[in-house]
Amino acid sequence: MNHTLREIAKLVTGIVLADAIAIVWMASIHMFPLSFLGTTITNITVIPVVLFDAVLALLLAHYGWGIKLPVRTIRERTALYIIGTIFAIVASLHWIRIVFGISIYLGNFVLPVWLSWTAILVTTYLSYLSFHFALIHKK
Repeated sequence: MNHTLREIAKLVTGIVLADAIAIVWMASIHMFPLSFLGTTITNITVIPVVLFDAVLALLLAHYGWGIKLPVRTIRERTALYIIGTIFAIVASLHWIRIVFGISIYLGNFVLPVWLSWTAILVTTYLSYLSFHFALIHKK
């Protein structure tokens, strides 16, 4: 399973980098504003999207190519604890959104509740994996 997760991380790294390149390319040819799923994407959103994609690609690349499991250094273990905590916070925020019925708007588009359920499943699993890999000790 460990090898499969690494290969998935490598694949998703390429997809995330392709997304960042596509966004920059669309901005360079003045393709924005662009409406997609009821949301208008403008030149203002290019920088935050590319920064998010860059951080996500670095994390995925580190997991796919760099990190050795089981984790042997305190630095890698700390990084996994931090990543696991961030995913747990995101999952908690989605739970809060569902419990209190908070609507999230992206432009004119309201994010459906099923998207939060999906995000809860994914972020909870990623948080679990991060803590699991941080706590594995080679025997």
